Amino acid sequence: MEPLFYVIVGILGLGVGILISTTLLKKAIEKKSQHVIKNAESDAEVIKKDKILQAKEKFIQLKAEHEKFIQEKNQVIHQSEIRVKQKEGSLSQKLEEFNRKQSELDSIRENLNTQLEIVNKKQDELSKAHKIHVEKLEVISGLSAEEAKAQLTENLVAEARTEAMSQINDIVDEAKLTANNDAKKIVIETIQRTATENAIENTVSIFNIESDELKGRIIGREGRNIRALEAATGIEIIIDDTPEAIILSGFDPVRREIARLALHKLVTDGRIHPARIEEVVAKTKKQIEQEIIEIGKKTCIDMGIHGLHHEIVRLIGKMKYRSSYGQNLLQHSREVANLSATMASELGLNPKIAKRAGLLHDIGKVPDNEPELPHAIIGMKFAEKYKEKPEVVNAIGAHHEEIEMTSLFAPIIQTCDAISGARPGARREVVEAYLQRLNELESIALAYPGVIKSYAIHAGRELRVIVGAEKMSDNEANELSFTLSKKIQEEMTYPGQVKITVIRETRAVSYAK
Repeated sequence: MEPLFYVIVGILGLGVGILISTTLLKKAIEKKSQHVIKNAESDAEVIKKDKILQAKEKFIQLKAEHEKFIQEKNQVIHQSEIRVKQKEGSLSQKLEEFNRKQSELDSIRENLNTQLEIVNKKQDELSKAHKIHVEKLEVISGLSAEEAKAQLTENLVAEARTEAMSQINDIVDEAKLTANNDAKKIVIETIQRTATENAIENTVSIFNIESDELKGRIIGREGRNIRALEAATGIEIIIDDTPEAIILSGFDPVRREIARLALHKLVTDGRIHPARIEEVVAKTKKQIEQEIIEIGKKTCIDMGIHGLHHEIVRLIGKMKYRSSYGQNLLQHSREVANLSATMASELGLNPKIAKRAGLLHDIGKVPDNEPELPHAIIGMKFAEKYKEKPEVVNAIGAHHEEIEMTSLFAPIIQTCDAISGARPGARREVVEAYLQRLNELESIALAYPGVIKSYAIHAGRELRVIVGAEKMSDNEANELSFTLSKKIQEEMTYPGQVKITVIRETRAVSYAK
C-alpha cells in the first residue's frame, strides 16, 4: 500500500507542477503579446505620420503645378483676346474702306450709264450717217456693199496667199539650211562608210550544156522526162533553138536553183528517167534547205548578230534566192543593216539593235506560205513570234509606215532602206512601169493652168515645168512648185525624191536683116 501511495502522491505532485508551469508560461506569453502589440501600434503611428506628410507634400506640389497651368492658360487666352481685338479693328477698317469704295463705284456706275446713253445716241447718229454714206458710195461706184465686200475679200485672200507662200518658202529654206545640213552629213557619211556590191537577178536561169544532143535526152520519150522534171520542181523548162542552153523559168528563185542543180546532177550522171529525176530532185531540195540554213548562220556570224531563232536564221538564208526590183534581197538587207548601224552610231543610238532590225526588215518577203498581208506586217509578226525586242519589231513593221513608229530605230531603218534602194544601179524597174511613172509626172504638171510644157528628166528624179511669164507671176510660180511637190508626194510612189523646178522666163526675139 505504501508504494502505491507514494506513486499517487508523486503523480499528483507532477500534475500540480505542470499546472503551475503552464500558468506561468501563459502569463509570460500574454505579457510578450502585449509588448509586441504595443510596439506594432507605435510603428503604425510613425508610418501613419510619414504617409500623412508625404500626402501633404504631394498635394502641395500638385496644387503648384495646377496653379502654373491655370496661369499659362490665362496668358494664352489673354493673347488670343488681344489678337481677336486687333482683327476686329482691322475688319472694321476694311469694312469702312469697302463701304467707301462701294459708294465710289455707285457714283462711277451712274456716270457710265450717263456716258453710255450718250454713246448710244452717237452710235445711232453714226449708223444713220454710215448708211447714207454707203448709199452714196453705191451710187457713185455702181456696186452694192456685198459686191464690194466680195472683191475686197478676194483681194485680201490673194495677198494673204502670196504672203503665206513667201513665208513658207522662207521657212523651208531656213529649215533646209539649219536642219538638213546635219542630216545630209550623217547620210553621206553613212553611205561613204558602207560599201556593197550590186547584185541583179532575173526570173529565168540559163543552164548551159555541152551539146544539143543532151536536149533530146532531157526531153525523153514523148516528153516524159521533161514533164517529170517540171512536176517535181515546179519550174517551166524551155528547150528551144538556143544553142547549148536550156532556159529555166519561174518566179521562185529557190525552185529555179533546185531545178538547175538537179539538172546538172542528172546530166553529169547520165541516167535520166522519171524515177531518177524524182530521187535527184528530192536530194537537191534537202541540199538547198541545208545550204539555206548555212547561209543564214554565216550571214549572222559575218554581221555579228547573235541569239536569233533558228527559223529566222533560215529565212535570212532564204533571202539569198529572192530579189526585189532586180536587187538581191540578202545583199540589200546586209546593206541596210550596215547603213543602219552606222547611222545609229552617228545619232548616239545602239548600233547593234539598228543592225539587227536592218537585217530583219524584209524577212516578210520570204515566208513559206503567201498570206495576203504587206511584207512589213508579215516580218513584224515573225519577229514578234520569235521574241525579238520591241524596238526591232516596231522598226520592221513601220519601215513602210503600215504601223506607227514608236522608236527612233524605225525612221533609221526606213531611211537606210530608201538609201539602199534609191542609189544608182541598185534596182531595176520594168520598162512599162518606168515609162508610166514618167508620163504620170508630166501629166500632173500639165493639169495646172499656166503650164506650157513639163519634162521628167534624170530618170524621173527631177520634173521641170515651164510656165508662161504673162500667165503667172513669180510668187505664183513658187506656189505652183510647192503645190506640185505635195501632190506628187501624196499621189505617187517612187524611190528617193523628185525635184520640182518651175521655170518662168520672158524671151525677146528679133531678127537682123
